[in-house]
Amino acid sequence: MEDLSYSAILIRILIQLVPVWIALAVTFAVSIGFKRRLGLYGKLFDSPVGMIGFGMVMFWVFTALLADMVVTFDPYAPFSGMKNVPLGTVLVGASEGDYSHFLLGGDNLARDVFSRMVMGARSVLSIAPAATAFAFMVGITLGVPAGYFGGRFDTGLSFVANLVLAFPVILLFYLLVTPEIVDHRILFFSAFLSDAAELACKAEDSVTADTFACFGLSIPTMLAAVLFIFPIIFISILLNARFFTNPMKRNLYVGIVLVIGLWAYSGLAFNMDPLGVWSMEPNLLNVFVSVVFVNAPTVFRIVRGIVMDLKARDYVAAGQTRGEGPWYIMLWEILPNARGPLIVDFCLRIGYTTILLGTLGFFGLGVAPDSPDWGSTIDEGRKTLNMFPHAAVVPALALMSLVLGLNLLADGLREESLRD
Repeated sequence: MEDLSYSAILIRILIQLVPVWIALAVTFAVSIGFKRRLGLYGKLFDSPVGMIGFGMVMFWVFTALLADMVVTFDPYAPFSGMKNVPLGTVLVGASEGDYSHFLLGGDNLARDVFSRMVMGARSVLSIAPAATAFAFMVGITLGVPAGYFGGRFDTGLSFVANLVLAFPVILLFYLLVTPEIVDHRILFFSAFLSDAAELACKAEDSVTADTFACFGLSIPTMLAAVLFIFPIIFISILLNARFFTNPMKRNLYVGIVLVIGLWAYSGLAFNMDPLGVWSMEPNLLNVFVSVVFVNAPTVFRIVRGIVMDLKARDYVAAGQTRGEGPWYIMLWEILPNARGPLIVDFCLRIGYTTILLGTLGFFGLGVAPDSPDWGSTIDEGRKTLNMFPHAAVVPALALMSLVLGLNLLADGLREESLRD
Protein backbone atom coordinates (compact mmCIF):
# COMPACT_ATOMS: atom_id res chain seq x y z
CA MET A 1 0.00 0.00 0.00
CA GLU A 2 1.38 3.39 -1.04
CA ASP A 3 1.09 6.93 0.25
CA LEU A 4 -1.70 8.96 -1.30
CA SER A 5 -1.33 11.78 -3.81
CA TYR A 6 -2.93 15.15 -3.07
CA SER A 7 -5.85 14.46 -5.40
CA ALA A 8 -6.44 11.08 -3.77
CA ILE A 9 -6.31 12.71 -0.32
CA LEU A 10 -8.95 15.25 -1.37
CA ILE A 11 -11.20 12.52 -2.75
CA ARG A 12 -10.86 10.45 0.42
CA ILE A 13 -11.67 13.45 2.62
CA LEU A 14 -14.75 14.22 0.53
CA ILE A 15 -15.87 10.60 0.85
CA GLN A 16 -15.25 10.61 4.59
CA LEU A 17 -17.46 13.70 4.88
CA VAL A 18 -20.39 12.14 2.99
CA PRO A 19 -22.69 12.25 6.09
CA VAL A 20 -22.01 15.97 6.36
CA TRP A 21 -22.76 16.58 2.66
CA ILE A 22 -26.05 14.67 2.97
CA ALA A 23 -27.08 16.68 6.04
CA LEU A 24 -26.19 19.94 4.27
CA ALA A 25 -28.13 18.98 1.14
CA VAL A 26 -31.24 18.06 3.15
CA THR A 27 -31.01 21.29 5.19
CA PHE A 28 -30.70 23.49 2.11
CA ALA A 29 -33.44 21.64 0.22
CA VAL A 30 -35.95 21.92 3.08
CA SER A 31 -35.00 25.51 3.90
CA ILE A 32 -35.25 26.74 0.31
CA GLY A 33 -38.50 24.84 -0.22
CA PHE A 34 -40.18 26.46 2.79
CA LYS A 35 -38.27 29.74 2.91
CA ARG A 36 -41.39 31.90 2.52
CA ARG A 37 -42.76 30.45 5.76
CA LEU A 38 -39.57 30.74 7.80
CA GLY A 39 -39.39 34.48 8.43
CA LEU A 40 -35.94 36.05 8.64
CA TYR A 41 -34.27 32.64 8.41
CA GLY A 42 -36.06 31.94 5.13
CA LYS A 43 -35.15 35.34 3.73
CA LEU A 44 -31.50 34.47 4.36
CA PHE A 45 -31.66 32.23 1.28
CA ASP A 46 -32.35 35.26 -0.90
CA SER A 47 -28.87 36.55 -0.05
CA PRO A 48 -25.91 34.85 -1.82
CA VAL A 49 -23.53 36.05 0.90
CA GLY A 50 -25.85 34.77 3.61
CA MET A 51 -26.21 31.39 1.92
CA ILE A 52 -22.44 30.97 1.62
CA GLY A 53 -21.95 31.91 5.26
CA PHE A 54 -24.79 29.65 6.37
CA GLY A 55 -23.31 26.76 4.38
CA MET A 56 -19.86 27.23 5.92
CA VAL A 57 -21.25 27.41 9.45
CA MET A 58 -23.57 24.44 9.01
CA PHE A 59 -20.72 22.42 7.51
CA TRP A 60 -18.88 22.69 10.81
CA VAL A 61 -22.04 22.22 12.84
CA PHE A 62 -22.81 18.94 11.08
CA THR A 63 -19.15 17.94 11.25
CA ALA A 64 -19.29 18.40 15.03
CA LEU A 65 -22.58 16.50 15.34
CA LEU A 66 -21.46 13.64 13.10
CA ALA A 67 -17.82 13.62 14.22
CA ASP A 68 -17.98 10.00 15.40
CA MET A 69 -18.95 8.95 11.87
CA VAL A 70 -16.37 11.16 10.15
CA VAL A 71 -13.17 10.58 12.15
CA THR A 72 -10.79 7.93 10.88
CA PHE A 73 -8.89 7.32 14.13
CA ASP A 74 -9.13 8.03 17.84
CA PRO A 75 -8.11 11.71 18.02
CA TYR A 76 -6.44 11.20 21.40
CA ALA A 77 -4.47 8.04 20.57
CA PRO A 78 -0.83 8.10 19.37
CA PHE A 79 0.25 5.59 16.72
CA SER A 80 3.71 4.11 16.57
CA GLY A 81 5.81 5.36 13.68
CA MET A 82 3.38 8.15 12.71
CA LYS A 83 5.05 11.13 14.38
CA ASN A 84 5.00 14.19 12.11
CA VAL A 85 4.27 12.12 9.01
CA PRO A 86 3.17 14.08 5.90
CA LEU A 87 -0.28 14.09 4.34
CA GLY A 88 -1.59 10.77 3.02
CA THR A 89 0.94 8.57 4.81
CA VAL A 90 0.13 4.86 5.12
CA LEU A 91 -0.54 3.76 8.71
CA VAL A 92 2.44 1.78 9.97
CA GLY A 93 1.50 -1.67 11.23
CA ALA A 94 -2.20 -1.23 10.50
CA SER A 95 -4.36 -4.04 11.84
CA GLU A 96 -7.62 -5.30 10.39
CA GLY A 97 -10.39 -2.72 10.74
CA ASP A 98 -8.05 0.28 10.94
CA TYR A 99 -8.29 3.08 8.43
CA SER A 100 -5.36 2.80 6.02
CA HIS A 101 -3.97 6.38 5.91
CA PHE A 102 -3.38 9.51 7.94
CA LEU A 103 -5.20 11.78 5.49
CA LEU A 104 -3.79 15.05 6.83
CA GLY A 105 -0.66 13.63 8.38
CA GLY A 106 0.38 13.15 12.00
CA ASP A 107 1.27 15.63 14.72
CA ASN A 108 4.20 15.83 17.11
CA LEU A 109 2.65 13.13 19.31
CA ALA A 110 1.83 10.78 16.41
CA ARG A 111 -1.92 11.52 16.44
CA ASP A 112 -4.09 11.85 13.35
CA VAL A 113 -4.46 15.52 12.37
CA PHE A 114 -7.65 14.94 10.36
CA SER A 115 -9.44 13.27 13.27
CA ARG A 116 -8.31 15.95 15.69
CA MET A 117 -9.51 18.68 13.33
CA VAL A 118 -12.94 17.03 13.07
CA MET A 119 -13.28 16.44 16.80
CA GLY A 120 -11.98 19.96 17.43
CA ALA A 121 -15.12 21.29 15.76
CA ARG A 122 -17.19 19.53 18.41
CA SER A 123 -15.01 20.96 21.17
CA VAL A 124 -15.39 24.53 19.89
CA LEU A 125 -19.08 24.38 18.97
CA SER A 126 -20.06 22.78 22.26
CA ILE A 127 -18.86 25.91 24.08
CA ALA A 128 -19.08 28.99 21.84
CA PRO A 129 -22.83 29.07 20.96
CA ALA A 130 -24.01 28.03 24.44
CA ALA A 131 -21.74 30.51 26.23
CA THR A 132 -22.80 33.27 23.85
CA ALA A 133 -26.47 32.43 24.48
CA PHE A 134 -25.90 32.68 28.25
CA ALA A 135 -24.14 36.03 27.76
CA PHE A 136 -27.10 37.27 25.73
CA MET A 137 -29.56 36.26 28.43
CA VAL A 138 -27.50 38.14 31.02
CA GLY A 139 -27.21 41.19 28.76
CA ILE A 140 -30.90 41.19 27.78
CA THR A 141 -32.16 40.63 31.34
CA LEU A 142 -30.20 43.67 32.55
CA GLY A 143 -30.08 45.79 29.40
CA VAL A 144 -33.81 45.89 28.64
CA PRO A 145 -34.93 47.37 32.00
CA ALA A 146 -31.86 49.63 32.14
CA GLY A 147 -32.72 51.16 28.77
CA TYR A 148 -36.45 51.34 29.48
CA PHE A 149 -36.47 52.71 33.04
CA GLY A 150 -33.17 54.66 33.02
CA GLY A 151 -32.34 56.52 36.21
CA ARG A 152 -30.01 55.25 38.90
CA PHE A 153 -30.56 51.62 37.93
CA ASP A 154 -29.26 52.35 34.44
CA THR A 155 -26.38 54.45 35.79
CA GLY A 156 -25.25 51.75 38.20
CA LEU A 157 -25.37 48.90 35.68
CA SER A 158 -23.68 51.02 33.02
CA PHE A 159 -20.86 51.84 35.42
CA VAL A 160 -20.28 48.14 36.19
CA ALA A 161 -20.38 47.27 32.48
CA ASN A 162 -17.91 50.04 31.65
CA LEU A 163 -15.66 48.85 34.46
CA VAL A 164 -15.46 45.37 32.96
CA LEU A 165 -15.05 46.71 29.43
CA ALA A 166 -12.19 48.95 30.57
CA PHE A 167 -9.92 45.88 30.69
CA PRO A 168 -8.49 44.50 27.44
CA VAL A 169 -10.65 41.51 26.55
CA ILE A 170 -7.83 39.06 25.95
CA LEU A 171 -6.06 40.06 29.18
CA LEU A 172 -9.26 39.78 31.21
CA PHE A 173 -10.09 36.45 29.61
CA TYR A 174 -6.56 35.23 30.29
CA LEU A 175 -6.67 36.28 33.95
CA LEU A 176 -9.99 34.57 34.60
CA VAL A 177 -8.65 31.14 33.66
CA THR A 178 -5.12 31.27 35.07
CA PRO A 179 -4.49 28.61 37.73
CA GLU A 180 -3.73 31.24 40.40
CA ILE A 181 -7.23 32.73 40.01
CA VAL A 182 -9.03 29.44 39.47
CA ASP A 183 -7.44 27.71 42.46
CA HIS A 184 -8.03 30.62 44.83
CA ARG A 185 -10.93 29.82 47.14
CA ILE A 186 -12.90 32.43 49.07
CA LEU A 187 -13.62 31.01 52.52
CA PHE A 188 -16.97 31.90 54.04
CA PHE A 189 -17.74 31.95 57.76
CA SER A 190 -14.02 32.42 58.46
CA ALA A 191 -14.91 34.77 61.32
CA PHE A 192 -16.35 31.79 63.16
CA LEU A 193 -13.30 29.59 62.71
CA SER A 194 -10.18 29.46 64.81
CA ASP A 195 -6.87 30.23 63.12
CA ALA A 196 -5.91 26.56 63.08
CA ALA A 197 -9.28 25.54 61.63
CA GLU A 198 -9.13 28.24 58.96
CA LEU A 199 -5.70 27.04 57.89
CA ALA A 200 -7.01 23.48 57.81
CA CYS A 201 -9.94 24.55 55.64
CA LYS A 202 -7.70 26.41 53.21
CA ALA A 203 -5.48 23.34 53.06
CA GLU A 204 -8.63 21.29 52.31
CA ASP A 205 -8.18 19.26 55.49
CA SER A 206 -11.57 17.65 56.06
CA VAL A 207 -11.00 17.13 59.80
CA THR A 208 -11.52 20.23 61.96
CA ALA A 209 -12.52 20.62 65.58
CA ASP A 210 -14.83 23.56 65.00
CA THR A 211 -18.60 23.46 65.00
CA PHE A 212 -18.93 25.34 61.69
CA ALA A 213 -18.04 23.43 58.55
CA CYS A 214 -15.63 24.83 55.99
CA PHE A 215 -17.38 26.43 53.05
CA GLY A 216 -15.26 27.78 50.23
CA LEU A 217 -15.98 28.60 46.60
CA SER A 218 -13.53 29.21 43.81
CA ILE A 219 -13.90 32.45 41.86
CA PRO A 220 -15.20 30.69 38.68
CA THR A 221 -17.81 28.87 40.80
CA MET A 222 -18.91 32.17 42.34
CA LEU A 223 -19.21 33.72 38.88
CA ALA A 224 -21.18 30.69 37.70
CA ALA A 225 -23.50 31.02 40.69
CA VAL A 226 -24.30 34.59 39.64
CA LEU A 227 -24.32 34.28 35.83
CA PHE A 228 -26.12 30.95 35.49
CA ILE A 229 -29.18 32.22 37.38
CA PHE A 230 -29.96 34.79 34.67
CA PRO A 231 -31.47 32.36 32.12
CA ILE A 232 -33.94 31.21 34.79
CA ILE A 233 -34.79 34.81 35.68
CA PHE A 234 -35.16 35.84 32.02
CA ILE A 235 -37.44 32.96 30.98
CA SER A 236 -39.52 33.23 34.16
CA ILE A 237 -40.09 36.98 33.67
CA LEU A 238 -40.80 36.43 29.98
CA LEU A 239 -43.52 33.85 30.67
CA ASN A 240 -44.90 35.76 33.64
CA ALA A 241 -45.34 38.87 31.49
CA ARG A 242 -46.93 36.92 28.64
CA PHE A 243 -49.44 34.95 30.73
CA PHE A 244 -49.99 37.41 33.57
CA THR A 245 -53.71 37.58 32.83
CA ASN A 246 -53.98 33.76 32.85
CA PRO A 247 -52.75 32.69 36.30
CA MET A 248 -53.22 28.96 35.67
CA LYS A 249 -50.97 28.88 32.60
CA ARG A 250 -48.54 31.36 34.15
CA ASN A 251 -48.07 29.30 37.30
CA LEU A 252 -47.70 26.08 35.32
CA TYR A 253 -45.13 27.41 32.85
CA VAL A 254 -43.13 29.39 35.39
CA GLY A 255 -43.19 26.42 37.78
CA ILE A 256 -41.79 24.12 35.08
CA VAL A 257 -39.06 26.63 34.28
CA LEU A 258 -38.10 26.99 37.94
CA VAL A 259 -37.99 23.24 38.59
CA ILE A 260 -35.95 22.37 35.49
CA GLY A 261 -33.88 25.56 35.69
CA LEU A 262 -32.89 25.18 39.33
CA TRP A 263 -32.17 21.50 38.76
CA ALA A 264 -29.81 22.37 35.89
CA TYR A 265 -28.42 25.31 37.88
CA SER A 266 -27.42 23.11 40.83
CA GLY A 267 -25.56 20.74 38.53
CA LEU A 268 -23.89 23.23 36.19
CA ALA A 269 -22.85 25.82 38.77
CA PHE A 270 -22.09 23.64 41.81
CA ASN A 271 -21.93 20.09 40.40
CA MET A 272 -24.60 19.09 42.94
CA ASP A 273 -27.19 17.46 40.68
CA PRO A 274 -28.39 14.40 42.66
CA LEU A 275 -29.36 12.57 39.45
CA GLY A 276 -26.09 13.35 37.66
CA VAL A 277 -27.82 14.66 34.52
CA TRP A 278 -26.35 18.16 34.65
CA SER A 279 -22.64 18.61 35.22
CA MET A 280 -19.66 20.55 33.92
CA GLU A 281 -16.01 19.66 34.32
CA PRO A 282 -13.95 22.26 36.24
CA ASN A 283 -11.84 23.28 33.23
CA LEU A 284 -14.92 23.60 31.03
CA LEU A 285 -16.68 25.62 33.73
CA ASN A 286 -13.74 28.02 33.95
CA VAL A 287 -13.71 28.65 30.21
CA PHE A 288 -17.50 28.82 29.93
CA VAL A 289 -17.90 31.30 32.78
CA SER A 290 -15.08 33.44 31.43
CA VAL A 291 -16.72 33.69 28.01
CA VAL A 292 -20.07 34.69 29.56
CA PHE A 293 -18.48 37.23 31.90
CA VAL A 294 -16.46 38.89 29.13
CA ASN A 295 -19.31 39.06 26.59
CA ALA A 296 -22.24 40.00 28.84
CA PRO A 297 -21.28 43.70 29.36
CA THR A 298 -21.04 44.30 25.60
CA VAL A 299 -24.41 42.66 25.02
CA PHE A 300 -25.85 44.77 27.85
CA ARG A 301 -24.71 47.99 26.20
CA ILE A 302 -26.05 46.97 22.79
CA VAL A 303 -29.45 45.97 24.20
CA ARG A 304 -29.64 49.10 26.36
CA GLY A 305 -28.95 51.35 23.36
CA ILE A 306 -31.55 49.61 21.18
CA VAL A 307 -34.21 49.80 23.90
CA MET A 308 -33.53 53.48 24.53
CA ASP A 309 -34.21 54.09 20.83
CA LEU A 310 -37.28 51.85 20.51
CA LYS A 311 -39.05 52.93 23.69
CA ALA A 312 -39.92 56.26 22.00
CA ARG A 313 -41.83 54.52 19.18
CA ASP A 314 -45.58 54.88 18.75
CA TYR A 315 -46.39 51.21 19.42
CA VAL A 316 -44.83 51.54 22.90
CA ALA A 317 -47.04 54.54 23.68
CA ALA A 318 -50.03 52.59 22.34
CA GLY A 319 -49.22 49.68 24.66
CA GLN A 320 -48.96 52.00 27.62
CA THR A 321 -52.33 53.52 26.69
CA ARG A 322 -53.89 50.03 26.62
CA GLY A 323 -52.67 49.50 30.18
CA GLU A 324 -50.00 46.89 29.39
CA GLY A 325 -47.42 46.38 32.12
CA PRO A 326 -43.83 47.58 31.67
CA TRP A 327 -42.38 44.06 31.50
CA TYR A 328 -44.87 43.03 28.83
CA ILE A 329 -43.99 46.10 26.80
CA MET A 330 -40.27 45.52 27.22
CA LEU A 331 -40.24 41.79 26.44
CA TRP A 332 -43.16 41.39 24.04
CA GLU A 333 -43.29 44.75 22.26
CA ILE A 334 -39.77 46.21 22.23
CA LEU A 335 -37.56 43.09 22.29
CA PRO A 336 -39.12 41.39 19.20
CA ASN A 337 -38.50 44.58 17.22
CA ALA A 338 -34.83 44.43 18.24
CA ARG A 339 -34.38 40.87 17.01
CA GLY A 340 -32.60 41.82 13.75
CA PRO A 341 -29.58 43.60 15.28
CA LEU A 342 -29.41 41.10 18.14
CA ILE A 343 -29.38 38.07 15.83
CA VAL A 344 -26.64 39.65 13.75
CA ASP A 345 -24.59 40.44 16.84
CA PHE A 346 -25.17 36.91 18.14
CA CYS A 347 -23.58 35.43 15.01
CA LEU A 348 -20.65 37.84 15.18
CA ARG A 349 -20.17 37.19 18.87
CA ILE A 350 -19.96 33.43 18.33
CA GLY A 351 -17.10 34.19 15.94
CA TYR A 352 -15.38 36.40 18.51
CA THR A 353 -15.86 33.69 21.12
CA THR A 354 -14.38 31.08 18.78
CA ILE A 355 -11.29 33.26 18.38
CA LEU A 356 -11.06 33.75 22.15
CA LEU A 357 -11.32 30.00 22.74
CA GLY A 358 -8.62 29.43 20.16
CA THR A 359 -6.44 32.03 21.89
CA LEU A 360 -6.93 30.35 25.26
CA GLY A 361 -6.11 26.96 23.81
CA PHE A 362 -3.01 28.41 22.15
CA PHE A 363 -1.82 29.70 25.53
CA GLY A 364 -2.42 26.28 27.11
CA LEU A 365 -5.49 27.45 29.08
CA GLY A 366 -8.14 25.55 27.15
CA VAL A 367 -10.53 22.86 28.27
CA ALA A 368 -7.84 20.19 28.73
CA PRO A 369 -4.15 19.83 27.82
CA ASP A 370 -4.82 17.00 25.33
CA SER A 371 -8.05 18.48 24.01
CA PRO A 372 -8.36 18.46 20.21
CA ASP A 373 -9.71 22.02 20.23
CA TRP A 374 -8.19 24.04 17.43
CA GLY A 375 -6.27 26.49 19.63
CA SER A 376 -4.44 23.73 21.51
CA THR A 377 -3.74 21.89 18.25
CA ILE A 378 -2.28 25.02 16.67
CA ASP A 379 -0.07 25.51 19.73
CA GLU A 380 1.24 21.96 19.48
CA GLY A 381 1.78 22.25 15.73
CA ARG A 382 3.71 25.52 15.90
CA LYS A 383 6.58 23.75 17.67
CA THR A 384 7.44 21.99 14.40
CA LEU A 385 6.04 24.62 12.05
CA ASN A 386 9.19 25.05 9.98
CA MET A 387 9.55 21.36 9.16
CA PHE A 388 5.99 20.00 9.45
CA PRO A 389 3.52 22.87 8.94
CA HIS A 390 0.42 20.72 8.37
CA ALA A 391 -0.19 20.05 12.08
CA ALA A 392 -0.73 23.79 12.71
CA VAL A 393 -2.05 24.93 9.33
CA VAL A 394 -4.99 22.49 9.20
CA PRO A 395 -6.67 23.59 12.47
CA ALA A 396 -5.83 27.23 11.70
CA LEU A 397 -7.69 26.98 8.37
CA ALA A 398 -10.60 25.27 10.13
CA LEU A 399 -10.80 28.08 12.69
CA MET A 400 -10.55 30.73 9.98
CA SER A 401 -13.29 29.13 7.86
CA LEU A 402 -15.74 28.91 10.77
CA VAL A 403 -15.21 32.54 11.77
CA LEU A 404 -15.43 33.65 8.13
CA GLY A 405 -18.68 31.73 7.75
CA LEU A 406 -20.13 33.39 10.85
CA ASN A 407 -19.16 36.83 9.56
CA LEU A 408 -20.72 36.16 6.16
CA LEU A 409 -23.84 34.80 7.83
CA ALA A 410 -24.07 37.94 9.96
CA ASP A 411 -23.70 40.11 6.83
CA GLY A 412 -26.51 38.20 5.13
CA LEU A 413 -28.77 38.49 8.16
CA ARG A 414 -28.03 42.21 8.44
CA GLU A 415 -28.86 42.73 4.79
CA GLU A 416 -32.17 40.88 5.08
CA SER A 417 -33.12 42.38 8.45
CA LEU A 418 -32.87 45.89 6.93
CA ARG A 419 -35.44 44.81 4.35
CA ASP A 420 -37.67 43.23 7.01
